[in-house]
Amino acid sequence: MEVYLIAVVILLILAVIGLIVGVSNDAVNFLNSAIGSKVAPRWVIMSVASIGLMVGTMFSTGMMEVARKGIFHPELFTFPEITLIFVAVMLANILLLDVFNSFALPTSTTVSIVFNMLGAAVFVALIKIGQSDNSAADLNSYINSSKALAIISGILLSVIIAFITGAIIQYFTRLLFTFNFAKKLKRYGAIWGAVALTAITFFIVIKGAKHSTVLSLEIRDYIAQNTKTILLYSIIFWAIILQLVMLFTKANILKFIVLIGTFALALAFAANDLVNFIGVPLAGLSAYSIASNSPDPLNLLMTGLNGKVETNSILLLITALIMVATLWFSKKARAVTKTEINLSRQADGDERFESSALARTIVRSNVKAAQNLRKMLPDFVIRSVEKRFQNGDTATKEKDTPAFDLIRASVNLMVASILISYATSYKLPLSTTYVTFMVAMGTSFSDKAWGRESAVYRVSGVITVITGWFLTALIAFFASGFVASIMFYGGAPVTLILILLSGYILYKNHLRHKEKENIEEQETTVVNTEWSSELEAANGLMKECAEVLEGSSEVILSSIEGLISEDRKIFYSADKQLKREKKRTNNFINHSFEAAKLLDEENLKLERRYGKIIAALQQIFTNTKSVYINSSTHVENTHYAPNEDQSAELKELSNDLKKQIDLTSKYLRNSEEKDISEIEKITESLQQKLIEYDKNQIRRIKEKKSSTRNSKLYFSIVSDFENISTQLLEIVTLFKKNYRTIEKIVTEGDENITS
Repeated sequence: MEVYLIAVVILLILAVIGLIVGVSNDAVNFLNSAIGSKVAPRWVIMSVASIGLMVGTMFSTGMMEVARKGIFHPELFTFPEITLIFVAVMLANILLLDVFNSFALPTSTTVSIVFNMLGAAVFVALIKIGQSDNSAADLNSYINSSKALAIISGILLSVIIAFITGAIIQYFTRLLFTFNFAKKLKRYGAIWGAVALTAITFFIVIKGAKHSTVLSLEIRDYIAQNTKTILLYSIIFWAIILQLVMLFTKANILKFIVLIGTFALALAFAANDLVNFIGVPLAGLSAYSIASNSPDPLNLLMTGLNGKVETNSILLLITALIMVATLWFSKKARAVTKTEINLSRQADGDERFESSALARTIVRSNVKAAQNLRKMLPDFVIRSVEKRFQNGDTATKEKDTPAFDLIRASVNLMVASILISYATSYKLPLSTTYVTFMVAMGTSFSDKAWGRESAVYRVSGVITVITGWFLTALIAFFASGFVASIMFYGGAPVTLILILLSGYILYKNHLRHKEKENIEEQETTVVNTEWSSELEAANGLMKECAEVLEGSSEVILSSIEGLISEDRKIFYSADKQLKREKKRTNNFINHSFEAAKLLDEENLKLERRYGKIIAALQQIFTNTKSVYINSSTHVENTHYAPNEDQSAELKELSNDLKKQIDLTSKYLRNSEEKDISEIEKITESLQQKLIEYDKNQIRRIKEKKSSTRNSKLYFSIVSDFENISTQLLEIVTLFKKNYRTIEKIVTEGDENITS
């Protein structure tokens, strides 16, 4: 039994790791609305959510039965087999969730744990059947198929219900309040808020209390018997409170509703999803406790796991503390939260996801359907609806503009809380991730956040996330099944190797995520876009442009080095750098638009051409990308490397181009620098070399010293170098003209004020 005691200890350790990994993934579920709407400082939001988690753990004990008997029939498995299943489930579950967290993609911990348990149980059951006289048809007796199907169908159905419910409620809520809701809120806010808060109260407290270890049986019975009365009094109570608040204070009741909703959703999350993290380890602990009291523990069937579950309140409290600590300190939780907020934000801007063929098809179909619907509706109806949906763009000059307003945030929380808590009351562990994500997508859809400028990217993002959900189920099933199988045949040594391997993978994922964060942090600290004047904006853009150019230089040098040495590994790092350059270039363009908003009418007449600077930088990125793609494709296809003369010329040209970029970068970083003669000189020198080397290549072609492919590649790279060199000088000239003009106007303005 000592080996199984160690296994139980490992399960408990995995429970802690599972909590950390799981909360990192699921924090988005109850934080995105509050953080996206910036309802309060982050520490306030986190504190409210933490209290919700603490309270919610006390409502979760009834859900623990799912891990013990919800997926399979424990009475058909022996204690060693059950322990093996539980360890395999936890290992596969933690690794799978950590991978999704590392890519900042929200997935379902419920789907993960359900399919992990299903996979491990099915594979172990098949092994048992194979070792006996039974047939594969007997598999159904091992698996609680009806319960498993109910859970799976509930999860999948929740996706559709959540999106439709969120979209409908948000649509009518927006029709009522519009985007300029200050006046409407005074008129209808108290009633609407009372209904929202009552709905949350009903499903969280009244339904959830049925499974609580905190409330006494008498109190739970009283609540169950007086539901309608409590509902009525709750609406009256909240309506009076909210109306008094609006009458006698300047407080925004929507902020109160969003914070209460955040508390409620955190509570619902803890009550519904805690089983995903500690249900299996606690079931393993129960199994060990039952087996240790048996004279023959190794052959004992786990019928005892069918009994009633009452989890110790102190253990739940410890669990809650771990969850709260993870919530506050996990950087992966912030990354996953950012993904969902980015997909549901009201304003346009950089999109994380690229468009896809399926997304484009869906958007085109919806646009066509909307156009047909407009033809069927009277004009006055269309005008009336459009008027109430005007001013939906929340974008401002401020860096900390909310992704969406408090109306949508409150609907997100209200609808998600109702759906999740309703499922919890019936012990149906639907996915909180699916529900909150799809509710958020539904409300953003109704709010017309998915406009023509962003729809394909948002839809593509949603498709990516949903695809990840189905992959979660598929991977979880086979991964846990595979782990359980090799543990079954390999015994303790293989189990130990798997545990050590899992630890190593988690550690490497942590390092990769940390490296990614460091890169993002460096990029965000390069430029502060909270500009108060045109001069500050010009300074900021010049420094940001320098960063972009320096990155392009790295890609070019790596590409030429990889081409000459035929080293494919060099292109891997160049590819990563190129992706960063694309992001930096897009950021620069967006920041240029922000800077343009600061221009006054007098300066607009001076024809400072931000547009030309943007076009020049875009052209540099295009040519840099061309150098990388042509070089890497040439090496990938195993064509001949450039000959000795070509290699020497390309290397010299790339080094000269680097010198020009370095001088340009130095000029852009030093706003006091006025002389660009050195940059002009090296540009002229480079242009002369390009002409000379162009002639050399023609000579080589005549002498048949260069193949057709090598000649095409050479001319392409030389042409890209020439374009980059020309655009570098253009950028310096434009910035010099623009910056000096702005500086002159600012100086003259200050002198006029002084005089």
